[in-house]
Amino acid sequence: MGIFVFLPLVLPLTAWPIARLAEQRLHPRTATVLLTSVSTVLALCSTVCLALLMVVGTAQLPGNPLPDGWSDPEVRASVPRHEIAGKAAIPALLAVLAAGGRTLARHARVRRRAHRALAGLPGTEVAVLPDAAPYAYALPGGRRDRIVVSRGMLGSLAARERRALFAHERAHLAARHHRHLLLVQLAACANPFLLPLRTAVAYTAERWADEEAARAVGSRRVVARAIGRAALAATEPATGPAPVPTLPALATPGPLPRRVAALLGPEPAARAWPSLFTTAGLAVWTAATGAALSAMFSANSALTLAFLLHAATPL
Repeated sequence: MGIFVFLPLVLPLTAWPIARLAEQRLHPRTATVLLTSVSTVLALCSTVCLALLMVVGTAQLPGNPLPDGWSDPEVRASVPRHEIAGKAAIPALLAVLAAGGRTLARHARVRRRAHRALAGLPGTEVAVLPDAAPYAYALPGGRRDRIVVSRGMLGSLAARERRALFAHERAHLAARHHRHLLLVQLAACANPFLLPLRTAVAYTAERWADEEAARAVGSRRVVARAIGRAALAATEPATGPAPVPTLPALATPGPLPRRVAALLGPEPAARAWPSLFTTAGLAVWTAATGAALSAMFSANSALTLAFLLHAATPL
């Protein structure tokens, strides 16, 4: 495996340039799909390499249940500085699994709680709760996807702005944005170098829904006004943020002024892939190359270790 087993742990750094440029230079739909795909691949590859290192480190521990041949010098020599790297990978991988498990458990718990809060209400697409606190979010799952909105939020918006709000949340549900948000959260749990991509996807998913809402209501300015009023209403002391970061909402905490400014500007070009001879294009290809190299190195390391362990294990 050599030094290549460590490279997938740091190759997420190649995606940092596109994490910022995608927000500014790519269509939000393209940016969301691209960043989610890159972060998922990089996270999987770094986790695989941590697992490979953990196998080498665990085999060195006295009393481990692994075959004795797995601690042979030939196996240990496949990892540089195996004494340190192999043993350090054990708590690192356990931390990754614990963080990912907490994220999944929190997501499932909040979704169950949100669905229970709708018990007894009519099974319509829009569920209106009698809360004075203004909030609205897209709730997938259950018997059908639903939009949850409070009376406080509806009361803070004009009629066309309500249409924009509903169009925004429908766009979240139609494009399954909660899956993108959950994937990048799990990726950031697997490798902290992917945190900028998580932040970027949270923004581009909202921008994607903004553009779909603007197309649905026929006015970018109305959507911008709805975002601004919803954000102002959400600053009241009685309110809170969306139930969980993987449930998209119109007025989630974040760069709201940038979203409003983007809506007041021209509609973004829908070209899917920028030219290589631009800053954004170079960043896209750098991130894609980093993801491809990470997949290649992790697969090579996994196969190499599998052959070594097979050869070292007595029949």
